[in-house]
Amino acid sequence: MSVKPTVVPVFLQLLADRQLHPGALLLKATGLAVDVSESLLQVVMHADFAAIATRLVCLMQPAQTKDWSELQLQCLQQAGCQWLDLEKVFVSDAPTQPVLPPFALWLQGDWVTAPPGRPTASQSTSRALALKLVQLVANDADTRDIEDVFRQDPALSYHLLRLVNSVGMGTSRRITSFSQAILMLGRQQLRRWLNLMLFSARDDDHRAAMLQARVTLRARRLELLAKQAGLDRSDQELAFMAGMFSMLGILFGMPLPEIFKPLQISDVLEAAVLRHEGDIGDLLRLSECADRQDTAALRVLLVDRCITVADFNLINLQACHWMISVVGDPQGKTDD
Repeated sequence: MSVKPTVVPVFLQLLADRQLHPGALLLKATGLAVDVSESLLQVVMHADFAAIATRLVCLMQPAQTKDWSELQLQCLQQAGCQWLDLEKVFVSDAPTQPVLPPFALWLQGDWVTAPPGRPTASQSTSRALALKLVQLVANDADTRDIEDVFRQDPALSYHLLRLVNSVGMGTSRRITSFSQAILMLGRQQLRRWLNLMLFSARDDDHRAAMLQARVTLRARRLELLAKQAGLDRSDQELAFMAGMFSMLGILFGMPLPEIFKPLQISDVLEAAVLRHEGDIGDLLRLSECADRQDTAALRVLLVDRCITVADFNLINLQACHWMISVVGDPQGKTDD
């Protein structure tokens, strides 16, 4: 009598290309060979994966598929998967801007989360404006005060409008001004897009493209996990914000408590991000386990929240698909 395979977590790791933009997605899973193969095939045969494969190179290490049947390998190839050549991967954990050797196609490592170097005068000004914008948005400031910040740095307006005109916004009408964005989106949705914009608007930060991709993926994953866990719409939105706020320390190179001091954010959001407390704090911890590819801890947290591994894999896939629609291709183009 055959034993039905057990679903194992499938991790989707973003790799940067030579321009330090999101360029590839590495699929990884651990466990018994039959469990890994069935779980990976469930992911790659999903419609969301097909959409992802048109925008990012999807890779798997040959060791993951060495015992697969010819039919299974054909399914992978037809879904758009390629085999990763480890010799073409460069790893960097340094805080300085990575320079890939000529042979490397992909960049891996903790360089994205390394703290930024000592800022120049212009970078300090840019960071001050960004921090001011975070404070105004979090405190639900008057629209005119927010517009004043945008007038001091027109590049911020460009990045915001590029984001809200992406597929992720869910409207066919093109937004051409900040006031129009407020009118169409409403303050709650505008708050979401303004915070996402902060991670893409740092033209002087070599981490910007990958940081935006990572924070978008984390925030959307948390929102979908909150929905799957049965939390209401308000808590789902808080989960999304927790995903973004949890990475502000990486963006600015400052301790999160210091960033949070001037912000009038809800106690629930602050407790979740700073101390991993409450339902949203649990989900943030779960998402961070996924980022670390910590299978054992992830399984425990999924059981605690009554979320199946299969549901997690689907949520991770959906979050990645949404991230690509928001971030666009490596040249910065979004879907119109």
